[in-house]
Amino acid sequence: MTDRTVRWVLVVVVVVAALAVALWPRGEDGEATGEGAKPRPVPAVSEQERTAAALAPCPRPSGAAVGDSPLRGITLDCLADGQPVDLAAALAGKPALLNLWSYWCGPCAEELPLLQEFSERAGDALTVLTVHSDPETAKGLARAAGLGVHLPGVEDPDARVRTAVGAPAVLPISVLLRADGTVAKVVVRAFTSVDDIAATVDAELGVKA
Repeated sequence: MTDRTVRWVLVVVVVVAALAVALWPRGEDGEATGEGAKPRPVPAVSEQERTAAALAPCPRPSGAAVGDSPLRGITLDCLADGQPVDLAAALAGKPALLNLWSYWCGPCAEELPLLQEFSERAGDALTVLTVHSDPETAKGLARAAGLGVHLPGVEDPDARVRTAVGAPAVLPISVLLRADGTVAKVVVRAFTSVDDIAATVDAELGVKA
C-alpha cells in the first residue's frame, strides 16, 4: 500500500468518525440520549408554588368498580399537593373529561378557561381533570394560575395518558370517559366555547350541563 493510499484511508476513517458523532441522537440539552445516558432531572416544585396556584384537590377513589379502563395501572402526581393519584380508581363511578395540555401550548391557554366555566356548569355530574403533559410542573402551575384556572390536575411528564388512549402527539386533547372508565371519545382539537364542550359531552356521555 502506497503512502498516498494510506493517507486517503486515514481521511475516510476520520470523516466517518466525525459523521457518527454528529448524527448520534441527542436530548434537548445537547447530551447524548443513547444507552447509558442519564435521564433529564425533573425540576422540584415547592409547597409555596403549589399553594399559590390554588388548584382544586384531585379526585380520590370512591370505591366504585373499575371497568376495562386504559388508565388502569397509571398513577400520576396531583398538581395541587404532589400526592399520587390512581387515575382509574379516582375517576371510577362518574363520567369524566380529561384535558391534556401544557404551559407552552397557545390553544390550551384559550381552552382552559372554557373548561373551568364548563366544570362549574356541570357540577357533580362530571369530573373535569387536567393533565399537564410536560415535566415543568412549576411552569404549569404558574400558567394555570395566570389564566385563573383552578381545576384539579395531575402531572404527566411522560405522556402516559396520551399513550394509553392512543391519542396523537398534539395538544390540546380531551378524553371523554364513561363512568366505568372506558373511552367514549378522544377529541383531537381545541374546544371553541363552553357550549361546544357541553354539546360534545352531551353527545358522547349523555351528561347535560
